[in-house]
Amino acid sequence: MNIKSLQLFLHLCNSKNFSQTAQKMHISPSALSRLIQRLEQELSQPLFIRDNRSVELTTSGRKLLPVASRIVAEWQQLQQELTEQDQMLKGKLTLFCSVTASYSHLPNVLNQFRQHYPQVEIQLVTGDPAQAVNKVLHDEADFAITALPANLPNKLTFIYLGNVSMSLISPLITSPGLQALLSPDIQWDKLPFILPEYGTARENADKWMKSQKIKPNIYAQVAGHEAIVSMVALGCGIGIAPDIVIENSPIRDQIQKLPAAAVEPLTLGLCCKQSRQQEPLFQALLTLFK
Repeated sequence: MNIKSLQLFLHLCNSKNFSQTAQKMHISPSALSRLIQRLEQELSQPLFIRDNRSVELTTSGRKLLPVASRIVAEWQQLQQELTEQDQMLKGKLTLFCSVTASYSHLPNVLNQFRQHYPQVEIQLVTGDPAQAVNKVLHDEADFAITALPANLPNKLTFIYLGNVSMSLISPLITSPGLQALLSPDIQWDKLPFILPEYGTARENADKWMKSQKIKPNIYAQVAGHEAIVSMVALGCGIGIAPDIVIENSPIRDQIQKLPAAAVEPLTLGLCCKQSRQQEPLFQALLTLFK
């Protein structure tokens, strides 16, 4: 017994005519008759009562009919699922972002993406967000979550995700020397600053200091906002960092925000090369972010 025999059997049950079934199923009448006879031999039961004008089902044929229908339907469903699976998107996408963004902005979107496209591999690379634009430009990442730079390269597409506020922070427990600079009045020019090495966050920090007429005493310039929070918690100085990094830091209870004029927030988004955004894999991911 095979699927083809069952399909012929089902068609013959509907047509009740060997010639019609043979024609529709693209098989000779003699071959059709042989296949039906073989099916009857396998079941050891006659399936049809034949005469010169019509074909009628026997009791055994009527019992086989729902079984054959179910088997053929399940077979066709399996074929469709396998075909759809073969047509599903496959490949690999590399996404670059900061450690904080990897759990603050990505989980919901990537969970949806994995459900829709399980055969696409997502490689997540974390690092200094100031490197994000260059990572995409140099094809070291397909996508990156990044702050919008002052001058976005024309080659890139940027999809807005939200604004991220920034704050000045100091250690919760300060050394006597640092405490003397913080109170009763903050002596900005003498305070040791820990700042981003470069990138949009550094640009915003520089704008703020210029607006406040502060000539900073820079203690350290570091890559990665998480490192700034850590160094401040250790008592090395004060820092400027995104609030989302501060609030998600495991050592957030060891720092405090300083009362000061607001630093310009970061505009966070997803970027990729414009030349690649029409590729199926890119379109699939971009759709979830829009």
